[in-house]
Amino acid sequence: MTTDAGPVPGKAAEPSGTAKAGRSLGSRLVEGVSGGLVRVFLVVVGLFWLVPTIGLLLASLRSPEDIAASGWWKVFTEPSQITFDSYAKLLENDDITSSLLNTVWITVPATLLVVIIGSLAGYAFAWMEFPGRDWWFLGVVGLLVVPVQVALIPIAELFGTIGVFGSVLGVVLFHVGFGLPFAVFLLRNFFAEIPRELLEAARLDGAGELRLFFRVVMPLGAPAIASLGIFQFLWVWNDMLVALIFSDSGSQPITVALQTQVRQFGNNIDVLAPGAFISMVVPLAVFFAFQRQFVSGVMAGAVK
Repeated sequence: MTTDAGPVPGKAAEPSGTAKAGRSLGSRLVEGVSGGLVRVFLVVVGLFWLVPTIGLLLASLRSPEDIAASGWWKVFTEPSQITFDSYAKLLENDDITSSLLNTVWITVPATLLVVIIGSLAGYAFAWMEFPGRDWWFLGVVGLLVVPVQVALIPIAELFGTIGVFGSVLGVVLFHVGFGLPFAVFLLRNFFAEIPRELLEAARLDGAGELRLFFRVVMPLGAPAIASLGIFQFLWVWNDMLVALIFSDSGSQPITVALQTQVRQFGNNIDVLAPGAFISMVVPLAVFFAFQRQFVSGVMAGAVK
């Protein structure tokens, strides 16, 4: 007489042949590649995308003679080629150093103003009642489809009339004007997901609109605000079109300064390479420093 033994404790039941046969080809492929192979592939892709940055860094650490004689990968076989003379020459170049300062003076205010004004406007559109609120918001959404190129000439004439064309202030104002529609749209939709009961409880405790915004809404919206700040910072720092039109020789950022160096002195690679690397590494440093907030902001609202 035989009895059927139950499942062995601690041992998962293996799928039967029928269950395996019933699974789709896609699910079996996903299961097959979901292990270490995918991680290795992603690491290889990440290293592949970092090759230009690494190459630019190594090129900036070589002399012009070595750059003309061989590729940057020669550093791995001849480490003695590494030198910081190019960075010393870069600090002696007044055009490059002043353009770096101009880039900071343009990027930081343009980012802070967009974040602050966009946060206040997003809260107003989400939770404050005023005449024509929905129509005003539709107007803001409509501004998202306006390309930058359409507004270059009219705004250039306007800035020339009011006397800010060719200055740092003019570049900042342009970036703020074109960054606000996206900022208001993003933050309004995020703030609208905050539970109404939480805001009503704060109002019952005597909190006014400003206190409610700074003490309740801002902490809850920190991931979205951080993501917006990163987007705005990267866009303004890497911009060349707006700066090329609205800045002059005294207010040009690093992107325009490097382009001018290439046009005037095509062989000064000892200045261009370190300048280009600094221009590239700053946005990368900002992104990696705030990547946790960026991911939190992108994923915010995906899981209730």
